[in-house]
Amino acid sequence: MVQIAIISPSVRRGRLSHRAALYFRNFLEENGVASAEILDLDRYRFPLFDERLKYQDSPSAEMTDFAERIRNSDGVIIITTEYNGGYPASLKNAIDLLWAEWQRKPVALAGVSNGNFGGTQALQALQFVLWKIGAWTVPLSFPIPYIDKTFDENGVPADKPAMDKRAGILVEKLILLIKAGKETTK
Repeated sequence: MVQIAIISPSVRRGRLSHRAALYFRNFLEENGVASAEILDLDRYRFPLFDERLKYQDSPSAEMTDFAERIRNSDGVIIITTEYNGGYPASLKNAIDLLWAEWQRKPVALAGVSNGNFGGTQALQALQFVLWKIGAWTVPLSFPIPYIDKTFDENGVPADKPAMDKRAGILVEKLILLIKAGKETTK
């Protein structure tokens, strides 16, 4: 079965974006599409980036655990918030920590916001950074406006049929990238 890592990057108190991470984990597992795990950057609490993991003399257990989980996943879904038109520093920090783990890694992006744009500016900025680092990104993003009204605290969507339909399209594209990547490495 395909293994998907879902990155929940917000470390902000009272964050709502984690609801989308819970939703995607539930969606993937309930539909038998993939096994999924959430990599919650609030739990990792990486120090401010000062060097890539491979160049560190004594990286923390959290850093090596995160790197291993990204490396061992077949694909990644990143749920990003938008702060002042960009994605959170915690996410940039985690991306920059790794290099080889991102190379040709299939990645799908979902953005969340309290407003009506669903993190679209952060998604655009994140797309560029992941392209520069060598990840393969799904050319379709998943903006989620009004996160506080869209999902409850357990990740249950207010309009499950509509959300599942949208998520199915994004996940289908991610699975296609995963399959394409496996074909090119044979």
